[in-house]
Order: sequence, then C-alpha cells, then structure tokens
Amino acid sequence: MKHRFAWGLLLASAWASAQTVDIAQAREIDLDGLRGLGPSTTRLILQERERRPFRDWKDLMQRTPGIGPKKAAQLSEQGLRVQGQPYPNKAPVGAPPSGR
Repeated sequence: MKHRFAWGLLLASAWASAQTVDIAQAREIDLDGLRGLGPSTTRLILQERERRPFRDWKDLMQRTPGIGPKKAAQLSEQGLRVQGQPYPNKAPVGAPPSGR
C-alpha cells in the first residue's frame, strides 16, 4: 500500500512539473514551484505584472533583475511561458558554439 501511495505521488509530481504556466495567469504558488525563483523574485514578477503585462521574454528579463538568458531558458524548460511562448533557444542542442 505504501508503495502505491509513493508511486502515485511520484506520478503526480512528474505530471505537475510537465505543466506549462503562462506568466500572465501564474499564481504565486505556481512561480514559487519553479526551480531558480525565490520568494523575492516571485513577488517582483507579480508586482511588475500588475503594473502592466509582460510583452515577451525580453520584457520580462528587462523588468526582472536576476532573470537573464540562462535563467529564462531554465524557467522555460520547466514550463514557464510568456504570451504562450517558450524562451527562444537560438542554437540547436549539441551545436558547436559560434563566434569564430
């Protein structure tokens, strides 16, 4: 019985982490559940969103100190969306770095 309960919790956790969360409707608990966002950043995001909605990822990063391209990509991988869009990855996975 304990194994079934633990398995159920594991499945529920995996399903919840696969969910997408649009920043326009995200609640504090939704944002706090993302790895890499602490309570102060979550509050700042909610305050900024109250002032005006985020237009895109660039707008989110400009108005939220501590969220740069690396953090945005990490949050996007966890399901965070801005205007329904994931953070745009510029380079394909496994591609050699450019800049020769």
